[in-house]
Amino acid sequence: MKLWAGRMTGQVDEKLNALNASIGFDSRMYRQDIAGSIAHATMLGEVGVVTPEESAQIVEGLKGILAEIDSGALEIDMSCEDIHTFVEAELTKRIGAAGKKLHTGRSRNDQVALDVRLYLADQTERLIALAKELARAFVDVAKQHLHTVMPGYTHLQRAQPVTLAHYLMAYVQMLLRDIDRLADCRKRTLVSPLGSGALAGTTYPLDRRRVAELLGMNGIAENSLDGVSDRDFALELLGDLSILMMHLSRFSEEICMWCSWEFRFVTLSDAFSTGSSIMPQKKNPDITELVRGKTGRVYGDLTTLLTAMKALPLAYNKDMQEDKEALFDAIDTAALCLEVLAPMLRTAAFHPENMRKAAAGGFINATDCADYLVSKGIPFRDAYGITGALVRACVEQGTTLEQLPLETYKAASDAFDEGVYEAIDLLNCVNRRNLEGGPAPEAVQRQIACAEEKLK
Repeated sequence: MKLWAGRMTGQVDEKLNALNASIGFDSRMYRQDIAGSIAHATMLGEVGVVTPEESAQIVEGLKGILAEIDSGALEIDMSCEDIHTFVEAELTKRIGAAGKKLHTGRSRNDQVALDVRLYLADQTERLIALAKELARAFVDVAKQHLHTVMPGYTHLQRAQPVTLAHYLMAYVQMLLRDIDRLADCRKRTLVSPLGSGALAGTTYPLDRRRVAELLGMNGIAENSLDGVSDRDFALELLGDLSILMMHLSRFSEEICMWCSWEFRFVTLSDAFSTGSSIMPQKKNPDITELVRGKTGRVYGDLTTLLTAMKALPLAYNKDMQEDKEALFDAIDTAALCLEVLAPMLRTAAFHPENMRKAAAGGFINATDCADYLVSKGIPFRDAYGITGALVRACVEQGTTLEQLPLETYKAASDAFDEGVYEAIDLLNCVNRRNLEGGPAPEAVQRQIACAEEKLK
């Protein structure tokens, strides 16, 4: 039975049915659909559109349907057009004529908009919890590596010394921003469109704010045309998830590099690695390669909805049915990536000795050498040139700044003395960078304390 069967007399082509039906994907919103209907029926009874007895009958019927779907006693009929049709038909079958009054003052246009908003609000809460768990994993591992010196990079070239803790805490900052964005998006998602009708509201004396209150929403859509045609909240979530996935992809790229023999900064647990079908020595970081690849998938979901919405006239158009598959895919993908990265990180074995060796071989204390000369009164630009010449000599001789004899330093500038070796010691280089946000252990401990407070 089609909800719009009164206008039509002919049979719908099977191909149109296949194209039009959405229950294959919108059935996952059954809890939100029933919650919205319970709130709507409660309000209808309160304002006198249906009798209190009918309202109570509808609500109890809906609660029974929800309980049975949850328990598996009731299976959703996939031959129905959508989840709204299934729930209403099942309700009418159970309670009779009162069930037919559920849809009074409501259109599927505002009903589906409500369902999507409620579903996304629930899923956003879940994504926030998963992002917090990954951030906590970064923090916990960072605590173990406050003094693990490693190279920091620009242009993928060794640049200046940092610590692994400092490196990991950079990703915590990204995740904290992701969490803020998701929480902010959720506020704008929890706006009730119910009462907008198909596009022009209704003549029934509905109490729209009461429905929003019953559903724990922040308010109502102030314009009925916008109420049914707005998908900004969905686009915003997809944008937020795209940024989140970009952060996860950047970290994944780091892990892919660090697992290689060229770096050997980390070894992943066997639980989060795969092998090769032909090369017995291989241990591949497939998990991070997959996260990196799935990032493009979420970008595609955002592009899908942006493209679907870009030229739609007001108000509702069937094109907007395309929002759900893109949304559900992005949510599922991001959630899965967050779920696997946290335990992968916690079980990874980092190799401080290899990190320290890489730091020692990259002249990443050259800036500190120049700063040492500046402390002796030499202008920075001159100090920069003197240090650059020393680095060139090291490269030619196959040595490092730490290993250069004092005579070589003095030949470059009379300002050098024994203190240069303390100045260019890698750990000292890190420890002196104790500004807020810096890599010194004390500075990173402050970052950790701040992050833990935000993650409570």
